Amino acid sequence: MIERNLCLFDLDDTLLPLDSDHAWGEFLIRLGWVDEAEFGRRNDAFYAQYQAGQLDIDAYVSFTTEPLRRRGLPEANDAHSRFMAEVIAPNLRPQALALVREHQRRGDWVALVTATNDFVTAPIAQALGIADLIAVRLQRGPGGTITGRIEGTPSYREGKVRRVEEWLATRGATWGDFARISVYSDSPNDLPLLERATDPVATNPSAALLAIAQSRGWRILKLFE
Repeated sequence: MIERNLCLFDLDDTLLPLDSDHAWGEFLIRLGWVDEAEFGRRNDAFYAQYQAGQLDIDAYVSFTTEPLRRRGLPEANDAHSRFMAEVIAPNLRPQALALVREHQRRGDWVALVTATNDFVTAPIAQALGIADLIAVRLQRGPGGTITGRIEGTPSYREGKVRRVEEWLATRGATWGDFARISVYSDSPNDLPLLERATDPVATNPSAALLAIAQSRGWRILKLFE
């Protein structure tokens, strides 16, 4: 029997030294698409909710997609291309890419599992060379227009576990089919997923996750200084 291993990466502050969701909001301010003071205040408030593990993700998705819905998809896509070039590309660090490639070379099933929406993260996953993306799915209307609502279970906290299970099912697999399961994350929001791992790795961990990792003897990895 061929041994199968699974590797799941969080994105923000794990493989990237920034939060792509929050950075996208800051980029919209730079573009002049939103009121700097009001949008910046609300963007920071939602980010603080996320860090505290109390994010109202439905309200956040409605808020963060409103400028896209107002501008339309072609203009939004053009803006995202600039975002990739100006914000994301300079933050694709060799050590993060090398870690992804290491697991891919081993033949692991690799997926990016993030609470950031698929509009923001699909091009980032592609840039990281990760084919399988599990992200918050934005509901789409006619012509692919963004409605401001979430489709299905959001990949946030316990929702990440459910979405991974759904993804595995599409490939005819379950958690029990893997000899080893690696999960990399910086945040205690991902404890439900980390606790499914045989090899949980607190990666660039927040103070809260660092304390948990130390108490449980988990591996601690600092990709970024």
